[in-house]
Amino acid sequence: MLNSDSPSFVIIRGRRRIGKSTLIGKVLTEKDIYYEADRTDPVNQMAGLSSMVAHVFPGFDDAIYKDWRALFVAINHRVTEKITLCLDEFPYLAEGTPSLPSVIQGLLDSNTDKLKYNLILCGSSQQMMYNLTHDESSPLYGRTDADFGMKAIAANYLQEALGLDAQTCIEHYSVWGGVPRYWKLAESSSTLSEAIWANVLSDMGALYEEPQRLFRDDMKDIVKTSTIMSVVGCGVNRLSEIASRLGEPATNLSRPLAKLIDLGYLEKEVPFGESAKSSKKSLYRIADPFLHFYNKFVAPNKSFIELRRDAPVVAAFERDFPGHVGYWWEHICRDAVSGNEIDGVAYGMCRRWWGKITVMNEEGRAESKDVELDMVAESLDHSTILIGECKWTKGENGRLLTNGISKIVPFLPFVEGKKVIVKLFTKVRPDEDQGNALLPEDVLRLL
Repeated sequence: MLNSDSPSFVIIRGRRRIGKSTLIGKVLTEKDIYYEADRTDPVNQMAGLSSMVAHVFPGFDDAIYKDWRALFVAINHRVTEKITLCLDEFPYLAEGTPSLPSVIQGLLDSNTDKLKYNLILCGSSQQMMYNLTHDESSPLYGRTDADFGMKAIAANYLQEALGLDAQTCIEHYSVWGGVPRYWKLAESSSTLSEAIWANVLSDMGALYEEPQRLFRDDMKDIVKTSTIMSVVGCGVNRLSEIASRLGEPATNLSRPLAKLIDLGYLEKEVPFGESAKSSKKSLYRIADPFLHFYNKFVAPNKSFIELRRDAPVVAAFERDFPGHVGYWWEHICRDAVSGNEIDGVAYGMCRRWWGKITVMNEEGRAESKDVELDMVAESLDHSTILIGECKWTKGENGRLLTNGISKIVPFLPFVEGKKVIVKLFTKVRPDEDQGNALLPEDVLRLL
């Protein structure tokens, strides 16, 4: 975009620490202008930008510019060959000058002062940056040449980039997710456990207050947001239960829950085969590995961490961390199956399933049984159902696991007339392997 014949207007957005500024630093040259805004008044912000422009156009900061338009036009008059101006943390500028998007619109549309340089607007306030060009009421609606919504990096790319074995990659991913800055902070530690204690489970850690920083970018009520995330992180997943814990009507939570889903911090889960809009079995779960880890291990133990009483925190970590990794192993496995081919069969979205089935007991009587399946996916041609079980432990028996699933298959409500394939997703190859196990390296290759 920056090397095209005419000047480009580019938006780069995404959560804090996702790598926006690093990406920009990779493409800007010494002749370009980069300014990172702060929460000061507009006069100080314009002076700061003028100072950065002066590194490219000496003497530019000798003048005092009455407003943003005058400053942008002055840069225009200095440009003799195309350069790039990047305004990072743009939401801070717009907070101080709400009319700034309209000013930029005028310059983009002007015939007399039309911008001669590339303009990049970047920011960590995901909703504000998204609305900037996607909200029809915004002055900049539909005017971008490119809109980069940066997302977390998938586990398989992290494995490749960092040269990790598959098991190690999945264990690290269950803590840091796909946020590159978190991985970078962990690099200075020799083990995952050491990195966790240095960065997260210590009140001096770089990521100890990270959720508050993330929520401050997009949420007005940080207290309610943190409470919702903490409650969900502790295993309260139904809307009625969340409302009860917060002491509020469920209707009051629809907006903050929807916003957390839009930001990628929560997800709404329904059983395989049910509609997300109409299902009465909806569950809310934390969608980000780091925030899930934080609300499982940090939030409940903050008092102990502040007092430097490590014993209870160590006990909770040693007891629950394997299960935490197993939870994200399931998540990764479902992502790997969704939209992929397994043994030549292409599948749609893979989900969990939970519900009651009626089975025949040993005495030949019908009885109701609660069942949870880690993975269920239907082939795109509707002929086949894949049922999977995920295990992040050693010493599993492939024959027993496969037989256990096969016994309940005839009683499941969604298998009639379908061919059923049973797959095991295991940390290591199981004993009595039935040839249906996929290991971490297999799963990462599918992502």
